[in-house]
Amino acid sequence: MIAIVDYGLGNIRAFANVYKKLNIPCQIATSIEELKKAKKIILPGVGAFDHAMTLLNNSGLREPLDDLVLNKGIPVAGICVGMQMMATSSEEGSLEGLSWVNGAVKRLTIDSKEHATKYPLPHMGWNSIRYEQDDAIFANIETDPHFYFLHSYYLECDEDKSILANAQYGDSFCCVVKNENIYGIQFHPEKSHHNGVNLLKNFASIK
Repeated sequence: MIAIVDYGLGNIRAFANVYKKLNIPCQIATSIEELKKAKKIILPGVGAFDHAMTLLNNSGLREPLDDLVLNKGIPVAGICVGMQMMATSSEEGSLEGLSWVNGAVKRLTIDSKEHATKYPLPHMGWNSIRYEQDDAIFANIETDPHFYFLHSYYLECDEDKSILANAQYGDSFCCVVKNENIYGIQFHPEKSHHNGVNLLKNFASIK
């Protein structure tokens, strides 16, 4: 069963609808008991880093999440701000992150007026990604796939071995990371049509 963590943020129903169409069992988890039933976990997120971390810290789900992910090795996928929360910190706020991935969240670099005109923030819309490593999360997804993005910040990963994919928006930035059982995904697979559906299906199949 896949638990979609409901701590007050994220496109929770959209994930549930995708898995319902795929006939893959999932549950929107609002309690520790529901979370502990999970074989996989999705941590969604939208909006500002500090707001998301505050809601998660106050939800009562932070400690059981740490235990399931770090001690029991349950696969987890953080989506958009959910990915950024996995870092140690963020330039967007002052709170500490989950520290599940070595790296900090940085603002996308817009280094000139011309650059800013061509690449306005937030980065919103369809963008291709570039695979840096093979991984089961990309099974049956086309070469040079496009996914839907909506963000102004990204996770700058400290370890190249953890970077599975990059994207280009002005400069190149990390958009998919993996640290053992932990996946971070900057784009929105739940809004990315067939490629996003395949990615969520792949995550459900990961051992």
